[in-house]
Amino acid sequence: MKFPLFASFIVFIIWLTYQLHKHDRIDEATKQSFWEKERRANSTRRKPLDDLPYIKIPYESLHMNLLPGDEKADDYKEIFRSLSESQIVNFTGITNTDLKLQYGAPNIDLLTRYDQNFTVLVRTLHQWSSYLYEKAYVREAREILELAVSVRTDVSGSYKLLCQIYKEENTPEKIKELYPTAESLNSIMKNTIVRILQEAEQ
Repeated sequence: MKFPLFASFIVFIIWLTYQLHKHDRIDEATKQSFWEKERRANSTRRKPLDDLPYIKIPYESLHMNLLPGDEKADDYKEIFRSLSESQIVNFTGITNTDLKLQYGAPNIDLLTRYDQNFTVLVRTLHQWSSYLYEKAYVREAREILELAVSVRTDVSGSYKLLCQIYKEENTPEKIKELYPTAESLNSIMKNTIVRILQEAEQ
């Protein structure tokens, strides 16, 4: 009885050793591939940025005239004013390496700033719409949330609140219109957002 058990143990050790070496080889190959790609990215020359999908903030859709004198509202409005003077691009899900390969390594700081502006934009759109909703400006909140979806926000709370408003306004069929955007997001939040839509339809 002892020999078959010992033989099985030896086979297991051999198999485990093989798997560990295999994993190490794959890991090493992955690292080499990454650093080679990073080397090429860092040597990519500066390219024009004229064709970037810049996002312009439509002030008329932000209802900036609401809640005058409200300190919290004024903070959101000031952020929008600042963003209106900045370049905004959605690079969600795109690595810095890929950005350098496509637009040139010298542009990476600029591109990172554009992407950070997008993050601030969609976060503030969500906060502003949520605040308006709390203040009973439901239609205005919906319009801002729809704007956020149009610029491809990946803030899950925006989709959740928009679904809630659609149901409150007796237009739950509009939830289906959000699927194309949600399913095409290049974001780790994609599946969560799709699930929010599915749950809202139930």
